[in-house]
Amino acid sequence: MRRISLLGAFFLTLGLSGAGLTKVWAADAEAELRESSAVVDSPVMPTLRFDNVKSKHGFTLSGLDARLQLVVSMQLPGQLCSDVTHQVTYRVDHPAVVRVSDGMLIPLQDGEATITAEHANGMSVDLQVRVENTGNEAAISFPGRVVPIFTKLGCNGGGCHGKLAGQNGFKLSLLGFEPREDYEHLVRESRGRRLSPASPDQSLLLQKSVNTSPHGGGKRLDLDSHEYRILSRWISQGMPYGSDDEPQVVSIEVMPEHRRLSAESSQQLSVMATYSDGRVEDVTRAAVYESNDSEMADCNEKGLVHLKDLVGDVAVMARYQGHVTVFRADIPVSGSTITEDAFPEHPENPVDRHVFAKLHSLGIGLSPVCDDATFLRRVTLDLAGRAPNALEIVEFQKDTSPNKREQVIDRLLASEDHAEFFAGKWNTILRNRRTGGALRFANVAFHQWIKEGITENKPYDQFVREIITASGSAASHPPVVWYQQVTDTNQRIEDAAQLFLGQRIQCARCHHHPYEKWSQADYAQLSAFFTTVSKKTGRDPLEPLVFAKLGGASARHPKTGQTLKPAGLDAQEVAIGAQDDPRTHFADWMTDPSNPFFARALANRYWKHFMGRGLVEPEDDLRVTNPPSNPELLDGLANSFIESGYDLKALSRLIVTSRCYQSASDASPENIGDKRSYSRYYPKRLQAEVLLDSIDRLTLSPTKFAGMPAGIRAVALPDTGFSSYFLTVFGRPESTTACECERSQEANLSQSLHLLNSEEIQSKLAGDQGRAARLAADTKRSDEDKIRELYSIAFSRDPDDRELKATLTYVAAKENQREAFEDVLWSLINSKEFLFNH
Repeated sequence: MRRISLLGAFFLTLGLSGAGLTKVWAADAEAELRESSAVVDSPVMPTLRFDNVKSKHGFTLSGLDARLQLVVSMQLPGQLCSDVTHQVTYRVDHPAVVRVSDGMLIPLQDGEATITAEHANGMSVDLQVRVENTGNEAAISFPGRVVPIFTKLGCNGGGCHGKLAGQNGFKLSLLGFEPREDYEHLVRESRGRRLSPASPDQSLLLQKSVNTSPHGGGKRLDLDSHEYRILSRWISQGMPYGSDDEPQVVSIEVMPEHRRLSAESSQQLSVMATYSDGRVEDVTRAAVYESNDSEMADCNEKGLVHLKDLVGDVAVMARYQGHVTVFRADIPVSGSTITEDAFPEHPENPVDRHVFAKLHSLGIGLSPVCDDATFLRRVTLDLAGRAPNALEIVEFQKDTSPNKREQVIDRLLASEDHAEFFAGKWNTILRNRRTGGALRFANVAFHQWIKEGITENKPYDQFVREIITASGSAASHPPVVWYQQVTDTNQRIEDAAQLFLGQRIQCARCHHHPYEKWSQADYAQLSAFFTTVSKKTGRDPLEPLVFAKLGGASARHPKTGQTLKPAGLDAQEVAIGAQDDPRTHFADWMTDPSNPFFARALANRYWKHFMGRGLVEPEDDLRVTNPPSNPELLDGLANSFIESGYDLKALSRLIVTSRCYQSASDASPENIGDKRSYSRYYPKRLQAEVLLDSIDRLTLSPTKFAGMPAGIRAVALPDTGFSSYFLTVFGRPESTTACECERSQEANLSQSLHLLNSEEIQSKLAGDQGRAARLAADTKRSDEDKIRELYSIAFSRDPDDRELKATLTYVAAKENQREAFEDVLWSLINSKEFLFNH
């Protein structure tokens, strides 16, 4: 504990606890935004309208169970729109025909009526409504009416009766994707004890739902609710299942689809389902909603979106009967005075054009360009996985050419350090890891193959194709290691889809994907490309040979048993020739420039690497219900990537040469509330391997890894199996999945304690051959020169006057000079400026 107790005052005196980076970290503070609406276009007179009824002839409600969620909007100046659904007063000219409750139209009897919505400012708007078939009580369909209620209430969710074993003896299919099975469980199982047609209200199903009978899930329904009445009537009708030819939902639509709203406002949604017979029905109260960012917005069970006090964009998914759609909202800065003049005129880099357009639209200001020292450290860490060395710093400072930043970028992209760093990145998510505790030749060969591909700038489509179509041994074709590590057909297609397409299709293996349109048939057809892959024993029993049987490939639908031919997602079936490897057809489809997933997935993955946050988060989850924060930018990056011939270095160069990437991380009053529009560079903690290498370099105490050459960087290790408590505690992934989420960038107490007072860090500081010992023994150099050296290595900059004075005073006051420099090193290592790339 000596170092902690002695250095507290010194640590704070230097300002390295983070106080010196107040502006850098100010982005984490709560936004203090000004009032009023954003200024975008010329003012217009406010108008009132019904937003979810497209027909000029109004809307027809058929039957007493029909509903219509009204959405009333007021268009405001500056392209802002205000939802006034729950602020207006509703009048009905024929109240016996229809009534309005909480913005919902409820039919009472056949007839026609006019609904008038009147705002407090005197504006009003009318809607014509026709009600019919109220005298005909149709049989209630189990899959069409009952199952959606179970889904809405969460009864068939994974944490309740929808889990694999059910709950308390009652099982439902997950999210109602197997209504036939659900019907059997509910109606036939346990001799039908859950339902009582003679006395519906006494049915166990209803008693538990209103909690008059003990229910682990608590109260789910009110006695006077619409859903309760539907269930009660269904039971009284004798629990009909419904006919096989009844109309099915073919699509759903959310209205409005996109809206520009002010912070802390609300927006009522309306969800319409279109059936196979052309009928359109309101399902707003039956749909399930979920925000893609709970910090930006949430949505209640009635489809009412509540925005938080943040600036940016947010998406809310609506799901009904296996169909999904998305509402998107842009939330500009309130009272912003940002104009086009606030951004560089005619930016050359297309990245900047898209980013600036988004920022201008939201009224968010752009932080200034970062200084040279910050840029050099930032880009070297991001491209080479290390901080710049002394020679690089001096040469960059001396260089006066206008394109010196571009020259540094090109040099780093051509360096071995870049190849090592990015080889480690791909190595991890391609699951190249040892089995049985010992590093194998195959692991080293695959890592080296990846590194060589990055060194020679192998086109990304070729890189992926060589992995997907790999055959033979690791000695002849190292990418076969991917097949050796990912041994299951299902896991292979899931990994390939997540890695190279940004599609997490795992859910569709067992049921229709709850957040996507992918069905079990889609999953089976995609997996069919890999069903002919097999392994056999080669000369080395520990290194099996991988091969694919030529000719036709197929897969069986897990529920129907139907034989399905291979097909890409949203693509036609593929005819496999007798001498064809089915995987080549998969690679052809995947790498085709018209593929809507391939280039976008990689562009988003690399964007996150450099910018700290993906345009889509998580970076490998590009589903339709998780739209990008800047769709035009993602499309632009993907198109540029395709046009370059899938050039990974060209994509990296495009991003890091942008004004957006080179912005300072300092938050300004004009962008302090921005967390996803890239108005500044978002600081990110150094990943585990980079941080360890940085500490080793600063202390001159390299970490030793068993079986590896002395001095090897942690980022250059051929797999993640090397024993290192430091790497483990700082979030090194285990390479057991294809997800980059295995790597943890979150700070925790163990990390802080390890840096503050661990034996490992202390031994690096106090080593006889370490930097502190060498500086103390060097009597020819001044203390000022030594301190400037330490700041240059740690931060790639000189200390400012305050830092230099405080450190010189501390070193001069210490009798033991070796301990003095150990203390300075310790303080630098524990500073945010050292731990983060900013």
